[in-house]
Amino acid sequence: MRARMKGAEKLSWSDKISRLRMRLKDPQWRRYFKMIIVGNALGVAAVMLIILAINIAPALPSLFCGTASAQTTQPATVPAAAPTTDATTAPTTAPTTAATATTPPINGADIVNPINTVWTLIAAFLVFCMQAGFTMLEAGFCRSRETVNVLVECVFDTCLCGLLYYTWGYAFMFGAGNGLIGWHDPTDATKSWFFLKNITATTTYSATGVPVLAHWVFQFAFADCASTICSGTMIGRTGFIGDILYSICVSGFIYPIIGHWAWGPDGFLATMGGQNQTSTWTYFTHFLPNFGMNFHDFAGSTVVHSIGGWIALAGGIVLGPRIGRKFKRDGGGPMLPHDLTVAVIGGFLLWFGWYGFNPGSSLSAMDFGGIGRISANTTLAACTGGMAAEFFMYMRTKKWDAGAITNGFLAGLVAITCPCYWVSPTGACLLGAVAGVIVILGVDLLEYLRIDDPIGAWPVHGLCGIWGTLSLGLFATGQFSAAGSIPNGIPDTVNTASPLYNAPLTGLFYGGGMQVFWAQCVGSFTICASTFVAAMAVMGVLKMVGLLRISKEGELEGMDLHEHGISAYPEYVISALAAPRGMPLDTVGYHPAASGNGARESELVSTK
Repeated sequence: MRARMKGAEKLSWSDKISRLRMRLKDPQWRRYFKMIIVGNALGVAAVMLIILAINIAPALPSLFCGTASAQTTQPATVPAAAPTTDATTAPTTAPTTAATATTPPINGADIVNPINTVWTLIAAFLVFCMQAGFTMLEAGFCRSRETVNVLVECVFDTCLCGLLYYTWGYAFMFGAGNGLIGWHDPTDATKSWFFLKNITATTTYSATGVPVLAHWVFQFAFADCASTICSGTMIGRTGFIGDILYSICVSGFIYPIIGHWAWGPDGFLATMGGQNQTSTWTYFTHFLPNFGMNFHDFAGSTVVHSIGGWIALAGGIVLGPRIGRKFKRDGGGPMLPHDLTVAVIGGFLLWFGWYGFNPGSSLSAMDFGGIGRISANTTLAACTGGMAAEFFMYMRTKKWDAGAITNGFLAGLVAITCPCYWVSPTGACLLGAVAGVIVILGVDLLEYLRIDDPIGAWPVHGLCGIWGTLSLGLFATGQFSAAGSIPNGIPDTVNTASPLYNAPLTGLFYGGGMQVFWAQCVGSFTICASTFVAAMAVMGVLKMVGLLRISKEGELEGMDLHEHGISAYPEYVISALAAPRGMPLDTVGYHPAASGNGARESELVSTK
């Protein structure tokens, strides 16, 4: 900003010094000067560090490895191969001999494992992007006065989940131990996995060939999804401290321990019916030993979505509805979302992230037939779920509802997550359409029971997670490996002599009988019931000590201002004096200026 107006005399040095003294008495100018000084200092420091790095970079190998760099060792080795009797053959035969002696043979794992690792990490990054979708979905469906709370809560939960999954969550879920909980390397009981100890860059997860650390990144993104799901039902009245405390219980204990039952190497549902047994796993690994079938959940309809959905239901029950929420049976209806644009775009981001969620769960790019089929099934279930929900809602209300179609395609995605590897595209279409109807009926059920769920987390994730899990017992075609993908190719379900052979999984509609269906019922009921009981206990304790729900005064003031001290929206939304002239009166309670450029009108609309 210029210090003088056009036509003013140029200031002398003494005038400039006097002006500087006056400005230094102003706290805002003092902060401005400090920012300039600190910024310049950081810039100079950065330049010096860059210069230093350029100068010492060539010496780093000798400093850290104790040997000379490649440029200094090469001249010493070249003369060693020089003595020869034939000047024409020496340059060609000597390097060939050296290469033959030092180059190790290449095996398939050297190529397959890196490809599968890259595939898993790309999928992990896609799943992590779902956090942006969850945040936008929740922020759009909530009221404007609790938007900042949604933003902070989603970011904080992500950071907290990552730390807890590093300390003990991953060990609980994917370490070996017994049928109820894990803690150590499945191949060596003396090596604990707490704090990711005893894991090197080349330690691979099971027989996948994917490094454990890459698998950790992928599974952290899953754990974060489960934690975020449950917050959707509890929007608008959960205190931030209460949110932190229940998130610790969810990400640190409920999700990894119960998830171990189905996905752990020795979980009792994974080994149910005498399946996947080894001589080293003996405790709690013989559940229903004569049943002949174990529980299957390819990408987490139950392990991720049902766990999150049933925790959400427990939170909604214990918290009670938001102040002012009036249900249909009492003559009211749901509180309207404040920004459907953000909510629907958030739903699309979730759909995009699902292409990492489901295909990435193969952990194998080599099973290209499997990941192609999973991707197609995921797409079709979402399409039919959205359309079924929208048409079902229109038949009842004669309105084309944006919230219904968004939750409809999310319901289809949740449902296909478990059976995506084992069903056909036609099966995906059918089970997705059923999920689209289920989610609308689930919302009606919550409304009848007077349970306040602002975004429909339980109908989408809890109910449709159950439906998707059970649908495997109906729609599994009998063409695809019961064990899922393998790291080195497409599983063979026909030729029993093939090294790629795996027995197929067949559901009721394809002549497989009820065995798979009943196994899915046992697993789904066990996980959902256990999750609900544990979540009710956690929420009940937090409510008893007064930490779960925000005060009545804070809720009426608005969580954004009460808990975070700021609104999410521009000043014209919260201040009538900043309202555009074209803004409706009932929106801002303010008469726009009738004349003048930027003039303010002092007359406010009475709200009495």
